[in-house]
Amino acid sequence: MRPMTAEERGDMVEDLLPQAANLVGLVHGDGGPQDVHQALALLDATQKEALLVILAALVDPDQPMTKSLGWVDFDEHGRTIVPPAWQQRETLRDLIPEPDLEDADTYVDEVAVQHYLDGKRVPVTNRERLEAVAAGVRQGMAFLDFDAMHGLKDNSTATFVSRMRKRFAESGEAFPIPERPGKGKALLTDAQVVQIREQYAAGGVTDLELGLQYGVSRKVIGSLLSGKSYPNAGGPIRSRRANKPGKNTREIWGHGKAGFTPEDDETKKVAA
Repeated sequence: MRPMTAEERGDMVEDLLPQAANLVGLVHGDGGPQDVHQALALLDATQKEALLVILAALVDPDQPMTKSLGWVDFDEHGRTIVPPAWQQRETLRDLIPEPDLEDADTYVDEVAVQHYLDGKRVPVTNRERLEAVAAGVRQGMAFLDFDAMHGLKDNSTATFVSRMRKRFAESGEAFPIPERPGKGKALLTDAQVVQIREQYAAGGVTDLELGLQYGVSRKVIGSLLSGKSYPNAGGPIRSRRANKPGKNTREIWGHGKAGFTPEDDETKKVAA
């Protein structure tokens, strides 16, 4: 049996939404166990799996248990009681099983990663923070963007990434942010060069941050931004910084004075 395409899965979800709504109504009092059984009997295994995902998507994991199950006022024996746990303010997310201790160092909560990427102030592990930064880099974000979103000191994220890169290298793990290629290979593709130049032109990012983001040195970034390297790659070239002497300096040089302008000289004569 061939796997379903993305379009076919989308069509199935749309078709099952009424079934999911019907099941919600039955469970909340519009029917009984037999009605639930009959509704599920009409679905095959693939549809039932999809239905589970749809029903889960309909529930907010951050809402308190009192809102999720507070409407249930009886137990399995028909006694009208509300379990004390349902009266607490804990959420559905609080009930998610903790990962095994042996996997705790590598476990990543994708929800926490997305929240951090969205700028929400949520507690994250170093690995989750790194995954969020890596995802942001793939979307074209700069490290300073994360500093600003989370109220961190400038370059805090860049320092964090550098520290994590060393830790991953020591353990032999693949780092989620691309490394610099080996000798004999181009450091960057033309597409990456254009992207770097456009990021810099947009503002809010330094040569150092771009270097850390793309796994190259600050010197490499400076060279490509000025057009000295990758001259034919495309993208906006950084204008050369002006290095002209100031007005007072020009006047001093022009009149052969040292330390003051001609106006200062006249002032001193009057004072004498």
